[in-house]
Amino acid sequence: MIEKKRINYTKKDISINLSDKLGLSNSYSLSITDSLIQILKELMRARTVNIKNFGTFKTISKNERLGRNPKNNTIYTITARKALSFTASKKLNEDLNN
Repeated sequence: MIEKKRINYTKKDISINLSDKLGLSNSYSLSITDSLIQILKELMRARTVNIKNFGTFKTISKNERLGRNPKNNTIYTITARKALSFTASKKLNEDLNN
């Protein structure tokens, strides 16, 4: 079986890629990247964010529950929290699979 190595893509990588493709300076493309991520964070706190031909980000609320450490069977409480869910658009799935 072939192992797939995980690729970590940072904000700096995104800004360098953006500056290469659009001919912008690295500092300007980094500020664009930071602004875009900040806008997305603010939108996702409030509601569902749908990006056309990319996908949908949803915030979901998870209730408090009991968890168990399988190593020593210690039971503990997992606190209530919000989590992020992403569903890819049909177009993105088609592009990935072709």
